[in-house]
Amino acid sequence: MLKIASLLLGLLALSAGDSIHKDPHFKPGHDAMVHLFEWKWNDIAKECEQFLGPMGFGGVQVSPLQENLVINNRPWWERYQPISYIWTTRSGSREEFINMVARCNKVGVRIYVDAILNHMSGNWQNAHGTGNSRADTNSLSYPAVPYTAQNFHKPCAINNYNDAVNVRNCELTGLHDLDQSQEYVRNKLVDFMNAAIDVGVAGFRIDAAKHMWPADLNVIYSRLHNLKTEHGFPANARPYIFQEVIDYGGKEAVSKHEYNSNAAVIEFKYAGELSNAFRGNNLLKWFVNWGEKWGLLPSGDSLVFVDNHDTQRDNPQILTYKNAKIYKMAVAFMLAHPFGTPRVMSSFDFQSKDQGPPQDGNGNINSPTIKDDNSCGGGWICEHRWRQIYNMVRFRNTVKGTDVNNWWDNGSNQIAFCRGNAGFVAFNADQYDLNTNLKTCLPAGQYCDVISGSLQNGKCTGKTVNVQQNGEARIEIPKGADDGVLAIHVGAKL
Repeated sequence: MLKIASLLLGLLALSAGDSIHKDPHFKPGHDAMVHLFEWKWNDIAKECEQFLGPMGFGGVQVSPLQENLVINNRPWWERYQPISYIWTTRSGSREEFINMVARCNKVGVRIYVDAILNHMSGNWQNAHGTGNSRADTNSLSYPAVPYTAQNFHKPCAINNYNDAVNVRNCELTGLHDLDQSQEYVRNKLVDFMNAAIDVGVAGFRIDAAKHMWPADLNVIYSRLHNLKTEHGFPANARPYIFQEVIDYGGKEAVSKHEYNSNAAVIEFKYAGELSNAFRGNNLLKWFVNWGEKWGLLPSGDSLVFVDNHDTQRDNPQILTYKNAKIYKMAVAFMLAHPFGTPRVMSSFDFQSKDQGPPQDGNGNINSPTIKDDNSCGGGWICEHRWRQIYNMVRFRNTVKGTDVNNWWDNGSNQIAFCRGNAGFVAFNADQYDLNTNLKTCLPAGQYCDVISGSLQNGKCTGKTVNVQQNGEARIEIPKGADDGVLAIHVGAKL
């Protein structure tokens, strides 16, 4: 009887915890996350204060915090080759990280750390620079942790995605696979994450979660500290956790549905379906029932995105900044639609798969340069500084708490919908003009189209939309326009 009671209590605890790691704890008036890929801590702090906070962004996913192997030519992926849990990377020092977290929290922007719990570096070839003495990867020894060979699964290659044991207990691209069932390993991972929580981070992206057992991850998450009230979090708030489980809806042995009881999951199928439609391979009209009916996880369980640092390089079907017009349309749809917690990508320009961020001759990351029009230079793309994207973050904040209503489509690739009585958005992905009267659900008056411009000093810098007493307006999106989107909301009313 005691065993049965204990089991029931465990099941009840798991059930009660189903949603505790699914709230990003955005500050009121802030929404959406941006991945400032490979940015330095000092630059992120400045960006929070000067741009992200004022524009209403909710948070930043930062690059890995852990000390990593230094590799010739400094590819971006060296950050995913950890050798310890010391907070020293190309992005900056421990002190700079702590300062950045405090400064961002102060202006209402949360920080989420890309955490590597699955493995330690297995790539000893072509290594150079400082820190190499901390790890002898040939013998699976990481003295700065310390880990020895006993803390890893027996070396074997992942070569069968129809075998869950192979996927979770073998080595991903030669990376030495930690055994998270061991208490010692769990404690090291928990200590690393709790140290970050204690200085004010709001949560974590869990890299390669698909390659770890959900039960082991659940134990680790259960031991994390509550978020700190001194950094502006509510009492008893749990860290937001979004797990990388690559699952486009196929029939592999490991499924996203095994992980969403623990915490949120990065919804790759969302990205795949959006890219497929905006590339013209599916009709936009079908988005009328966008959500779980498409095979997506529930909205509250889903971290959604159009592209990320991996898919940009590995999946030619996924839209990126290199397909600018339709990419901006897809991101606008993501930010206009209430499904999921959205993450905007902010990239550096790359011409080859391994290319690292803009850097000097010594491998030090160069800071982005900011132009007069708010865009970036110096090799940085900064999609989050594109007007069509940051103004849709403001749109999202304005319509928060409303549902999609008054859906309209032309039976093809012209669609429009309202967000309550607070916002309206229209898309034209057809090869002919959109020019028709549509119900906007907004009060009568003049509104600035926040895609073509902004409301500044009482005037629209872009197009103006006149909403009539009956809530209708003439919506025009020519097929050859720079942007295939039009968006208006009550926060941009003249």
